[in-house]
Amino acid sequence: MLQFDRIALPPETEALRGEVRGFLAESGAHLARPNSDFTTGHDPAFSRKLGARGWIGMTWPKRYGGGERSFFERYVVTEELLAAGAPVSAHWIADRQSGALLLRFGTEAQRERYIPGITRGETYFSIGMSEPNSGSDLASVRTSARPVDGGWVVNGTKLWSTDAHRNHFMIALVRTEPPSDNRHAGLSQIIVDLKNDGVRIRPIRNIAGGEDFNEVVFEDTFVPADRVVGAPGNGWKQVTSELAYERSGPERFLSAFRVFVELVRAAGAQPTPAQAALIGRLASHIMTLRRMSISVAGMLEEGKSPEVEAALVKELGNNFEKQLPELARLVFADRLPAPAHERFRQAFTDTLLLSPSFTIRGGTREILRGVIARGLGLR
Repeated sequence: MLQFDRIALPPETEALRGEVRGFLAESGAHLARPNSDFTTGHDPAFSRKLGARGWIGMTWPKRYGGGERSFFERYVVTEELLAAGAPVSAHWIADRQSGALLLRFGTEAQRERYIPGITRGETYFSIGMSEPNSGSDLASVRTSARPVDGGWVVNGTKLWSTDAHRNHFMIALVRTEPPSDNRHAGLSQIIVDLKNDGVRIRPIRNIAGGEDFNEVVFEDTFVPADRVVGAPGNGWKQVTSELAYERSGPERFLSAFRVFVELVRAAGAQPTPAQAALIGRLASHIMTLRRMSISVAGMLEEGKSPEVEAALVKELGNNFEKQLPELARLVFADRLPAPAHERFRQAFTDTLLLSPSFTIRGGTREILRGVIARGLGLR
């Protein structure tokens, strides 16, 4: 059964919100081309500045460099960074899910090795889940890891791995046992050193001209035994818990937010009736999705695993993100004064070209609807 409790952000988060806005106002050099999509803007210098402020790994234990702050405080920082279009791509995946996975399932040595660098904004991770011809069907993973003396030999290919050509590590889902009738058995997660393990990485240029996605090829790649995350064979449980972090955050409905910002700015104090109606419609969607996402943050704060609720936030959020630029174009594109039109055009073009990826990353809509249906007992 779905559960979205009515949760309000604690009052103390508003002071933090003001602090983040002040920091962003002083960081104009890093926001020359603001974009609310978290996959754009790989800026290590900006990530290190966030780490120095304690805004990476905010909920993690202090002994690893974390802040031991609440999920609500983390939510506010995330929301402000995305709304401003800050360049967060470098540290994003490590902060959102890789570090949390290591804290929950990793060894003490792994936590001490990787997490302090993440919190400093110096160590970056990619996701190694999707594969060619598999889509979001993680149970069909074919990349194999064969046990050898001292570790594992990995063969296979991972696809759509954001920033793998820039990042330091990848947590890859691999098959450590032959396939069986139980499709979820025999899967494990391993940490791959993208700089030193000899993997081949090929950036995939998108229609916007960027190279955020990558193909990562393993050819008899040796990975030491101490880089297995959790127990071998426990990969399916681990990866599904990881997806709750990936699917529920404000990035699942704010990736197109800059378009909304620019159309409101362009409409000014006296929008036309059509413009006012669209702004109201879009704002109501944003507010509803935000309430749902904050509710999921509350569940995470309580130590729950809201996989189904997170899948619903992503499904509804992605639909909204794809609709927003198209609706804005219909009402605004030919009715703006020149300066505002240029700002709107930039935000609209960037978002429209990137929007096809919104429904791929974190699970396609078909997979998400399957997760939701199972959670509701419909299949």
